[in-house]
Amino acid sequence: MSGVWVFKNGVVRLVENLAVESLDGSSRQASTTRRKVLVHTPTNEVMTSYAVLEQKLLELGWERYYDDPDLFQFHKPSTIHLISLPRDFSRFRSMHMYDIVVKNRNRFEVRDVM
Repeated sequence: MSGVWVFKNGVVRLVENLAVESLDGSSRQASTTRRKVLVHTPTNEVMTSYAVLEQKLLELGWERYYDDPDLFQFHKPSTIHLISLPRDFSRFRSMHMYDIVVKNRNRFEVRDVM
């Protein structure tokens, strides 16, 4: 994971591509933007929706939590791990992808696509 950590208004966040996002938080288009995708490595399947992701996580022993209507959450009963994702899949970012990768070693990976 590469980028620059930016502190603004009391919040620290990782800016992964400074060519696309300036330090003041404004975004602009760039022709070199690399989009990231989450891939289920055993099947080489790209996670294109929460329905597909949920199926893979349930197969790995994760349970869905319904406590917070603003989040899509999973918990693995044998651990203290909790995966919290934004309700809207269009807001699913690389930081969420890496969270899933870390908690499911050798099952998922994040890849760059053009």
